[in-house]
Amino acid sequence: MAGIDYDQTGGKDKKILIVGSGGREHALAWKIAQSPLCQELYVAPGNAGTAQWNVPLKANDFDSLVQFARENAVDLTIVGPEEPLSLGLVDAFLAADLKIFGPTKEAAQLESSKAFAKKIMEEAKVPTARYQTFTEITAAREFISKVGAPIVIKADGLAAGKGVIVANQLEEAMEGLEKLMGGAFGSAGEKVVIEEYLEGQEVSLLCFCDGQTAVPMVAVQDHKRALDGDKGLNTGGMGTYSPPPFWTKELEQEVIDRIALPTLRVMQEKGMPFKGVLFLGLMITEQGPKLLEYNVRFGDPETQVVMMLLKSDLLPILEACTEGSLNQSKIDWHAETAICVIMASRGYPGSYETGIPLTLPELTAENQVIFQAGTALKETGLVSSGGRVLGVTVREESLAKARESAYKLIKQIDFPKAHYRTDIGLKGLKT
Repeated sequence: MAGIDYDQTGGKDKKILIVGSGGREHALAWKIAQSPLCQELYVAPGNAGTAQWNVPLKANDFDSLVQFARENAVDLTIVGPEEPLSLGLVDAFLAADLKIFGPTKEAAQLESSKAFAKKIMEEAKVPTARYQTFTEITAAREFISKVGAPIVIKADGLAAGKGVIVANQLEEAMEGLEKLMGGAFGSAGEKVVIEEYLEGQEVSLLCFCDGQTAVPMVAVQDHKRALDGDKGLNTGGMGTYSPPPFWTKELEQEVIDRIALPTLRVMQEKGMPFKGVLFLGLMITEQGPKLLEYNVRFGDPETQVVMMLLKSDLLPILEACTEGSLNQSKIDWHAETAICVIMASRGYPGSYETGIPLTLPELTAENQVIFQAGTALKETGLVSSGGRVLGVTVREESLAKARESAYKLIKQIDFPKAHYRTDIGLKGLKT
């Protein structure tokens, strides 16, 4: 890895803190624990999968996290979820002169405000859907009636990945608008962005960023809907695979040149340079790639397949992002396919039961990991504690083999009444 000389680091000498408690954080911890630079790892608050590294601190308890990082001489903190980023955790760490990976509160508006994001897209001349922003429901209703369906309605604020309604019928659009602006997502829905419906292949491209340089990770295709065939309610993600067969180096370069770099330039000009992960939610249309949305952190469940495919040590890359030296980094990837199938509690993303006993098989192969998300350890053993519970993740030489291995592994997991999609990655085989 360029930019860091391993011989001069003194071996394992880094203390790392990961903030968050989901499958994404388990995947990051799994990867960082393999680093020859990592001496000590902490996850706050973590889940049962990260139990050996957990510290009982909440992701939004900024004072305690800063104090912990100081007292334990933490060398780098990595923020997983969007909420602490949007509330200014990075700012709190920087004010305490502590090194942290992630964007500031100002820069995190790319995700925490859809209206802010659209303005940045306009200024950066990023190809995206035509849109309008509304704070009054009557005006929004009139606009939807005029434009018709299909149409996309988005809550302006953070809604845990569930604040986007893709309506194919006018009635569905009106019901979705009532839900968003009627308080279902609290203050996140006080303002909505309504935009044209784009058709094509949806894909996520996460980029490491140091304020000026954007280095793409492997492209990922997510499955947002709860049910097979992309039906049912929107979720935080029911599974991913990487790379999609339609993704090319030429497409990647176009996205970097027309979307990622112009965005970084505008953010720099506004005095809010973007450091961290710039997550580009894309639609590959007949006119080329168009940006659906920005996220400002590692995705979940995108991170599970990205970490499985990352060959290089993650730690020096993250440090290069914080130090502004990303252009010196060489990043290597496995030339294989990875898949992650989410096992959720029955009823998710609606109401669901917790405390379900779980039994996981012992895994020895380095290309298979069951990443834990909504899990907890009780006296009786491992139990579910959330909606999305497990991320069954496999790396193989082909997508067909990866699918076969992942679903075979699922059969070895004792998770009563588990809900999971049976078609993760299937569209990649049909492309």
